[in-house]
Amino acid sequence: MQAVLESGKISYRLGGWEPPWGIEYVVDYLNGFVLCIVAFIAFIVTIYAKKSVAVEIEEGKEPLFYAIYLLFITGLMGIVITGDIFNLYVFLEIASLAGYALIAIGKRREALLASFNYLVMGTIGATFILLGIGHLYMVTGTLNMADLGARLPALYQSKVVHTAFAFFITGLSIKIALFPLHNWLPNSYTYAPSTVSAIMAATTTKVGAYVLIRIMFTVFKPDFIFSGVKLHQLLLFLSILAILAGSILAIAQKDIKKMLAYSSIGQIGYIVLGIALLNLTGVQGSLLHILNHALMKGCLFLAVGAVVYKMGITNIADFRGLGPKMPVSMVAFTIAALSMIGVPLTVGFVSKWYLAIASLEAGMWFVIPVILLSSLLMIVYFWRLIDIIWFQPREEENKASDIHICAESSPVLNDAPPLMLGPVVILASLCIIFGTFPSLPLSIAEQASSILLR
Repeated sequence: MQAVLESGKISYRLGGWEPPWGIEYVVDYLNGFVLCIVAFIAFIVTIYAKKSVAVEIEEGKEPLFYAIYLLFITGLMGIVITGDIFNLYVFLEIASLAGYALIAIGKRREALLASFNYLVMGTIGATFILLGIGHLYMVTGTLNMADLGARLPALYQSKVVHTAFAFFITGLSIKIALFPLHNWLPNSYTYAPSTVSAIMAATTTKVGAYVLIRIMFTVFKPDFIFSGVKLHQLLLFLSILAILAGSILAIAQKDIKKMLAYSSIGQIGYIVLGIALLNLTGVQGSLLHILNHALMKGCLFLAVGAVVYKMGITNIADFRGLGPKMPVSMVAFTIAALSMIGVPLTVGFVSKWYLAIASLEAGMWFVIPVILLSSLLMIVYFWRLIDIIWFQPREEENKASDIHICAESSPVLNDAPPLMLGPVVILASLCIIFGTFPSLPLSIAEQASSILLR
């Protein structure tokens, strides 16, 4: 990232072929920012995984899990750095196929159905994206994204270009689980092993959001969106719908992982909201929320995974009185939960503030009440958890495991091992550090936004 900050862009031509004929890998402010997020989260989760995987993956399958996990991370990083739109599709499929396998590899039978549902929806989304690529290649004869961005302005009136754009937006909306195309996500996050839930919640939809930003602003350009299809109006409506629907559906859940999954649907709405506002502050807020949600939701899922490791439970009612018994895990969970609500001096507040300012700059004041209402709804379901964890006494009798997996059956309940607590504490600390001192991510997001909108 330091090299990008100094030079503005790093590029590598695969096989020495000049773009646009050859495949080019490019790192600039935008994807350098996302690449750092993916690499950091992957590193943190890999440390955490050793203990968690030993419990939640069948014995003998650990090597297979780590091989698929590395393939998944490779796919995500390839998506982020490639400058070739077909190569992007290839990496997207690599990451998706690995993701399906990671969900299904756990001990829970429900994971197989969740993985199959994700496979069906993911294949439909990938097909739409491939059709969009084919349409663009048909009218431009190039697959290099920078070259596409240079050639497409002369073809803005072409119905083929409009059709390609529609295919891209539909396919990517499925990939990022934008409401109402979200039905693959809740069960995938709920029934996957804790390590998989954490890495997917923190990276998969964020990389998808990056692709949406890259396609809209680098390939098609803001002029096409403003004067051509006026897609920002539809995205604005869908983002508001996602923000509210995700929060409302989260309130109704009794399983903590499913609650966090529906919460993620609402947070995806925040990211899309910043894109839909189509101004500098909005895109900056969207990029910030990609980072902030990765930190917050990664911390939440890893903290829940620590409870699964110790007790094998995910039912919210069974978290009663866990605070004094597992203080480090539950303090980290509470910090991330408060950050999700948007409490000042946390990362959640920073991105929501920028999205609110962007809404005022765009003259869309009605978005402010939506953000406030969503925060109030988050108070409802997160405070319910905080109350159960910290302020309700724990029943002494042993609870039957919800998911029939845990590391220990000892009547003495204590916190998770240091190898699991370390990543949780790091993510919780960053929720406060970047919330109190946001200048570094703010400056990178501002640079990336200004380049995208120029």
